[in-house]
Amino acid sequence: MANMADGMNYAPKGKPAPVVKPGEFVFSAAALDHGHIMGMCRGLIDAGGTLKSVYDPDPKKVADFIRQFPGTIAAKSEGELLSDKDVMLIAGAAVPSERCALGLRVMDAGKDYFTDKTPLISLEQLDAAKTKTRATNKKYMVYYSERLHSEAGVYAGDLIADGAIGRVVQVIGTGPHRLSAASRPDWFFIKEKYGGILCDIGSHQVEQFLFYTGAKDAVVTKSQVANYNNPQYPELEDFGDAMLLADNGATNYFRVDWFNPDGFQAWGDGRTFILGTQGFIELRKYANIGFSDGGDHVFMANGEREMHLQVSGKVGYPFFGELILDCLNRTEKAMTQEHAFKAAELCVRAQMQADPPGPGRGFGFWFGVFGERGGGGTGPPPPPICSSSFREGQTSFMTISISAAFFSLIIGPGRSPAAS
Repeated sequence: MANMADGMNYAPKGKPAPVVKPGEFVFSAAALDHGHIMGMCRGLIDAGGTLKSVYDPDPKKVADFIRQFPGTIAAKSEGELLSDKDVMLIAGAAVPSERCALGLRVMDAGKDYFTDKTPLISLEQLDAAKTKTRATNKKYMVYYSERLHSEAGVYAGDLIADGAIGRVVQVIGTGPHRLSAASRPDWFFIKEKYGGILCDIGSHQVEQFLFYTGAKDAVVTKSQVANYNNPQYPELEDFGDAMLLADNGATNYFRVDWFNPDGFQAWGDGRTFILGTQGFIELRKYANIGFSDGGDHVFMANGEREMHLQVSGKVGYPFFGELILDCLNRTEKAMTQEHAFKAAELCVRAQMQADPPGPGRGFGFWFGVFGERGGGGTGPPPPPICSSSFREGQTSFMTISISAAFFSLIIGPGRSPAAS
């Protein structure tokens, strides 16, 4: 059974549904920095993949991994994995800032790459990954687990494809996570390594929006981030939200945070609300609050009926088998490369727009300003002007300019704010 209390090491176990015979699809694991590697490998194994070897410079991580997957060979170097002609794909969960570089090395070695989310943290990395996939014809696939490894998430996609709620016009997603700071590695609190909250756990939300609406592209109309309650970790963002507009007119709002309380039965309370022209769907992925019957709850109402289903153990995780067959047949049924990269791009853009250069990043900064200027820091913050972003023509820049000028009078020129 998956560890429902620990999000970093959450690894759902499905029913084996092999699409290949043993030895027909061989893969290896590298860069064990995030516990999601366990779920990634479990999904591939359940789909018939053969896990041959693993490498990480930390022998303790390797030993823990082999305890989960007995019989796996401990490689002496990354190069040993890359040069192994039997290995067709390498799965990795590196520090987010290092995921793209690992992927480039994997593809240069003639292998497909399967990385944990977020797959990259900058537009420069995105350009490099796109260039390499075109040059090598290899895959740069992404473990967007909150849809791919959620039976409720999979079933919602099936309902939408069957026309159960008509055309999807809006997706709202909430993704509170438990911080569990004491168990987190150092890189988790260094922004240049984890990329920011919208880039990191926000990537799940962006991917779901694109998938459920069938959108090919979108713009970020607003995004903002904050450090509300963790001043001891000044580079941590414990809150972020964003709004997106898709090329087909569908809209999205999502919120991600590190405030899931210890008293809640699961590591996170992932919920998704999908509005269609003929009905709506609500997903409660990891728990149904107030009940102890587990997760994967799907609620739906349309013109014919309303229903509540718990789909645990009834749907499975088809992505992994489809990915294996895509690698073998050079198809794109599991996920197109365009989709994987577009989700990555939009979460990076949301993060960039929430983090303009210069002073005044995040709500936490404004709390500090008002605390020092006599407000005591006890009231609500003013509008997060410096951590918001708007597309030209979608809002009034005059309002923003006037507000920014007002705050510049308060803080004075040249002030060096605390990082949020």
